[in-house]
This record gives sequence, C-alpha cells and structure tokens, in this order.
Amino acid sequence: VQLQASGGGLVQAGDSLRISCAASGRTFISYVMGWFRQAPDKEREFVAASHWSSREYYADSVKGRFTISRDNAKNTMYLQMNSLNPEDTAVYYCAAGSSVIASTLRLAKSYNYWGQGTLVTVSS
Repeated sequence: VQLQASGGGLVQAGDSLRISCAASGRTFISYVMGWFRQAPDKEREFVAASHWSSREYYADSVKGRFTISRDNAKNTMYLQMNSLNPEDTAVYYCAAGSSVIASTLRLAKSYNYWGQGTLVTVSS
C-alpha cells in the first residue's frame, strides 16, 4: 500500500495550488483520507479530511480557502489551496485510515498509511 503526494512547489502569497495524493495497492473508497502539514520546527497538524460518507472536515486556519476532494475511480485525493499565505508553508502529507471516526480524524495517530510529503513554499 502506497500513498504518493505530488504537486508542491514555490508560489507567491495570494496564489493557488493543487496538490494530489495517488493511492495504490488497494482501494481507499471506504477509508478516511486526510491532509496534514508540518512547518519547520513545528508539529504536524491537521489540514483537512474527506470521510467516506463524503463529509469534509477542515482546520479553522484553512476553512474557506482549501478544498479537499477525492476521485475514487482514480484512487486519488486532491487539496485545492487558494489565497495562500506564507503561514501555509510546510511539507504536506496525505494519509489514509481504515478505522478513523469523526471524533479522531484530526489526530495523525488515527491514520494507518502515510505518503512521503510534498513541499509547499509560499513567498511574501
């Protein structure tokens, strides 16, 4: 089972960027899929999650700017990031969990599988 994150890069404040997470090895249609990020010298933090019921969850810091989506036919998840600011600079990790419930999906330890991360740098 592998998760492959891609699409990161260097953008300017106010720009948009979409990152992707391709899953292989099994179908994740019944999994909770999530995005986390880790900035230098900070702990990994929750960004967004897509529940298998299609419900979406967001951190307050990205709500209204980021949109999570998934294409189950392609086994791929996306994070559309708009109005980026320098505080969004981080390595973004995708994750998948088979037994994640709504009350714990903001916790990194709830997820079984992790991608390698993709770096997003937002310049001011």
